[in-house]
Amino acid sequence: MAILGQIRNRPWLLMGIIAVAMLAFVVNPDSLEKLFGAEPGVYGKVNGDEITKEDFDDQLFMLQQQAQQQGQPTKGLEEQTWQMLVQSKLIKQQFEKMGLTLTEDMFWNQLQFDPMFAQNKELFDEKGNFKVQELKGQVEQMKGTNVEQYNNWLKTRKSIEYRMMARQLFANVTTGITVSKKEAEEIMKERDQLADIDFVKIDYAAYEQKNPVKVTTNDLADYIKKHPIMFKRDASRNLGIVYFPAAPSTEDDTASQAEINKLFTQGSDMSGKESFQNTTNDSMFIALNSDLPFNPTYFSQDQLPMAIKDKVATASVGTTFGPYKEQNFYVVSKVLDKKPSDSTLSRHILVSYKGNQAGGDATRTKDEAKKLADSIGAVVKADPSKFTEFLKYSSDPGSASQGGSVGWTTPATPFVPEYLSFLANNGKGATQVVETQYGYHIINIEDKKSGAMTYKVANLVKAIKASDKTENEVYTKATKFIQQVQGKSFNEFANLAKKSNYNFSNPTEVGRFQGQIPGLGTDKDEDVIAWAFNKKRNKGDTDIFTVDGTGDRIVAFVNGVQDAGAADPEAVRGQIEPIVKNKLMAKQITDKITAAKATSLDQIAKLFSVTKQSAQVNMLNPQVNGAMEPRVAGAAFGVAKNKLSNPVEGMTGVYVVLKKSETTNKQPGDLKQMTEAIAGQNSQQFGQALLKTLQDNAKIKDYRIEIYNQVSQQ
Repeated sequence: MAILGQIRNRPWLLMGIIAVAMLAFVVNPDSLEKLFGAEPGVYGKVNGDEITKEDFDDQLFMLQQQAQQQGQPTKGLEEQTWQMLVQSKLIKQQFEKMGLTLTEDMFWNQLQFDPMFAQNKELFDEKGNFKVQELKGQVEQMKGTNVEQYNNWLKTRKSIEYRMMARQLFANVTTGITVSKKEAEEIMKERDQLADIDFVKIDYAAYEQKNPVKVTTNDLADYIKKHPIMFKRDASRNLGIVYFPAAPSTEDDTASQAEINKLFTQGSDMSGKESFQNTTNDSMFIALNSDLPFNPTYFSQDQLPMAIKDKVATASVGTTFGPYKEQNFYVVSKVLDKKPSDSTLSRHILVSYKGNQAGGDATRTKDEAKKLADSIGAVVKADPSKFTEFLKYSSDPGSASQGGSVGWTTPATPFVPEYLSFLANNGKGATQVVETQYGYHIINIEDKKSGAMTYKVANLVKAIKASDKTENEVYTKATKFIQQVQGKSFNEFANLAKKSNYNFSNPTEVGRFQGQIPGLGTDKDEDVIAWAFNKKRNKGDTDIFTVDGTGDRIVAFVNGVQDAGAADPEAVRGQIEPIVKNKLMAKQITDKITAAKATSLDQIAKLFSVTKQSAQVNMLNPQVNGAMEPRVAGAAFGVAKNKLSNPVEGMTGVYVVLKKSETTNKQPGDLKQMTEAIAGQNSQQFGQALLKTLQDNAKIKDYRIEIYNQVSQQ
């Protein structure tokens, strides 16, 4: 199964890449069974097309696997999962509306261009031909021998099909994007035409200093009503958050320092007179007394803690350093050994078995795998030249295609420890069977060369933690605060928090499935969000939460309950208040100009105590003395020569314009170049714009909040 082994992207040696459990539920699966019975639930609909629980779980599982393989957090992917499913449904619907079809032949022919396959050289032969028949054969074999693997392939295939439909959809539509000769001529005209103007600008910022403007909630609501698509929102909550960290006190810091000093020089009550300074079993002493485990790895000088890395080169084995402070820890380090960092060239044959991480479609048992590996190992140990004869048994196709070689490695290479240990403790020519989580490796060391010095260091570590006394003080503080704010308004909640110098934040649009609360980021965020979205929750409700393992407290206040639909005005005040304020000022300024019945720029300038200015403007690059003002440029070309324009509501102020003249400054580039440039730009912008338009105009039903609220009550 060489090709599918590559597709699964499970490198046998890289550490930390462990598949997550298949049932990656967001909520308790037992509760879901009670709610839905034997039939899967429906999480939502896109233009009537269902998004099922199975769809959601499959997509979430794939994102979690991808995140884990990339070393990223696997939490908080629920909203991304939902958006991907919605967009996939929209693409498929539009694809079918256009009469397009993804046939079986088309799928296999286009597979080589999918990102999952296109960059993998193992999937192409020496002439660059895609190994499609081999891949088809492996899928058929899986279908009959490994149902779980075959089902995983079907889920992967579904994602590939959506990508293929998207590419074909966008390709077909963008092919129809054309630019007329008239359009290109008009843009060239706008590019080349210049207007010389005199104008008066009443700057918003300057005007507000003398005429303060208050933006009400109704003002914000009116603006939102005029832009319904722009402010279409999913359900959200406006929260007040006060965070009480159980940070270690000075007294706690001193206690941690005293504890490590005692362990260093005197030992513990259990160790008797044995201390870290005089122990002959450093790893055991650390296992019994340190807050971090013993690490037997050899590190380069640059990988050591900052406090000791410049000292170890001249230190003898047995030298100790510290106690010193490293972030939130006190540390004592002891140099246990020094040796050059050997670079090793090795090769291996991996014999896997059914059920292990590299097992793939293997049917042999673990005992059978060990017997096979031992017999191969015995032959190769006696005659290394026979190594390549057994590569056909290897479950690592990547190295097998290279004669079993994994290249040059060092102790810092992220391989499984058992493999690295064999390389570190054996010389050139050594062969041995080594067991790891991936199966049995027949390893042969081909060459070795010395490198920079590395160091084995034992670190006795004591975390600087909040004491019970400190945690109790935090609890008392948080409890007193919530008692003071119960039944109070949000302003009173916020003002008391600020007055007390507490850690206060006001995330205004918290989504149900975003995973973390902006400005907070604790393991308790999901619980706070679930609490805020409970259907019994009302504006003004408060509660207190404890962050597990830290003693930190969170006091949450529901400041707004926003259902799906138009955005809550106060939730988006920070986003739109400057725009609305400018519009209110623009109306005031325009009314004053109209009431004054001014007939010249000088009169308007005098009315607002500003000066008349001059500029040259262009429609395609509408800057007016450094400010981008497209409406002003439009007015300059729209008004008759030597006539005053009406007041223009600009982006930085209100303008009144008088056009003095128009000139043409012909720029390089002919009509054909302009046509091609516009078409290229339109094509680039099209894909994202089409998807947004489809989503803005779709009938999307999201039942997740309702479902999760029911689950929480089971």
